[in-house]
Amino acid sequence: MSLVQKIHHVAYRCKDALETARWYEKHLDMKLVLSIAEDAVPSTGAPDPYMHIFMDAGMGNVLAFFELPTCAPMGRDENTPNWTQHLALEVDSMDTLMAAKARLEAAGIEVIGPTDHALFKSIYFFDPNGHRLELAANTLRPGMLEALDEVKWDMLEEWAKTKKAPKHAAWMHDGSYVEMFK
Repeated sequence: MSLVQKIHHVAYRCKDALETARWYEKHLDMKLVLSIAEDAVPSTGAPDPYMHIFMDAGMGNVLAFFELPTCAPMGRDENTPNWTQHLALEVDSMDTLMAAKARLEAAGIEVIGPTDHALFKSIYFFDPNGHRLELAANTLRPGMLEALDEVKWDMLEEWAKTKKAPKHAAWMHDGSYVEMFK
């Protein structure tokens, strides 16, 4: 049995808790389930007022945000490309994914994709805090996960030695999966 049972919540910083809660409800149908505000941090006792909001991401998953008004303005790790750190959220179908894309674009939100990752197709966009989000719809075909399971450690070992992309699973993005996994 695994020590970890599930992710309880994932927390990010936000610029404005009210704006963030409204944005997630409006654009991703994620309902605000809890708001907590304190003048001191419970774990450290540090005097640092905050608003902590929790959004329902479905099936017991929770996405949380902290607004920290006394801290320096939000930034991001300038040494990490903005496509790297992101939160991927699953939708139930390609129809839902494409409807979400249309809805986001109609609201003036720039959307990239869909991008074909063989196992799933995704769209990418940013929330009002600058956090990159991904919506993904599974497109998994029989045999794909087993093929990836067979090479996962070989790929990781090769990467550790060379820091070059191993080609064991190049089929995921070169399109050859269409013929390999019918």
